[in-house]
Parts: sequence; structure tokens; C-alpha cells
Amino acid sequence: MTTIAVVRKGGQIAIAADTLTKWGTAKESADYVVNSSKLFRVADSWIAITGNATFKHILPDWFASLDDTPGMGSVAELFRTWNRLHGDLKDRYFLQSEEDKEDAVESTRVDVLVANAHGIFGVSGQRTVQEFTRFYAYGSGADYALGAMWSVYDRAELDAEAVARHAIAAAIEFDDGTGPPIESHVVALAAHHAG
Repeated sequence: MTTIAVVRKGGQIAIAADTLTKWGTAKESADYVVNSSKLFRVADSWIAITGNATFKHILPDWFASLDDTPGMGSVAELFRTWNRLHGDLKDRYFLQSEEDKEDAVESTRVDVLVANAHGIFGVSGQRTVQEFTRFYAYGSGADYALGAMWSVYDRAELDAEAVARHAIAAAIEFDDGTGPPIESHVVALAAHHAG
């Protein structure tokens, strides 16, 4: 349970997340858990994680173990990176295979948002990669976050980070799987992408 959001606005890219972890009905807030962050950095990209809390350890560990920094600046690069990750999730981290045969491909069982100077991207559990033009959200409070961003995105006084934080605040208010404090980071959009 979590809510994560990305925003592209005014030459800036912002990414934000809540910091609550839930195990069934138990809530583990940042007041009690030191490593409550759902955001981590890989080279020039910020990644926000949803899904099982173990992925907060698995994904940073996987990226740190690589000899090269995989590409994350386009849909095609992210797709290749996540396919490579999926194989290692099964071999090195014991990801259980899906039982549901309705899906065409196995799921990584984690949805992530990626923010970097090239744009804002989402990678779903089935490794579908999308590049977003303005904003997006994943997680249990995503519907609230998306509505909140839609309602304030065009307000000139709000920059990308303010919109992203507003999204997470709305999810905290209405979603029982999302909790404070909010963590956020900002990246400048590369000049050749700022159009």
C-alpha cells in the first residue's frame, strides 16, 4: 500500500511518495521505521516503488550490483532494463511465478515511476512502459492523487514539486494505505526535452 506520483511542469520534473508501510491492518509509519523511503536514486534517475515492501530492498540492491548503469531515458531503454530485471528477480531474488494464466506475461509484481531529465515514465508489473506528458500516479491512493493533480496542475503558482506533493497529500487524506510524511525530489528537464 502506497501512493507515488510524478509531474512534469515548467522545465522541472518532480517525483513524490508517501512513507507508510502496511502489513495487513498494521501501519508502520516513518515515526517508527527509519528506512521508510519508497524513493531511490540510480545515476540521474529517481525511482518510486509500489508493491510489496521487500522491493524497497530488492530494486536498489539489483541496480547496485550491476557493472553498468542501464538506460532509463526512453520507453525502449526502460523496457529493456525491466526485462533484464525480471529475469534476475526470478533467479536471484526468488520471485514467485504468477498463478493467474489470464495475463499474457509474468508480472514483476511491482509498479514504479521514474523521473529523470528525459521525462516522467511508469513501468507496470507486466513491464508495460509509458511516458507521461504532465503527471501520473500509481498505488492504492492513485485515484485521489490523479484527481488532485488534475485539479491544480494549471495553477501558475504551483511548480512541479508542489503539484506532486499535493497529489500525495490528497491520497494521505483519503486512502488508508497512504501516510505521512511526504518525500519528494526535483530534477531539471533537459533543454532538448523542454518543449
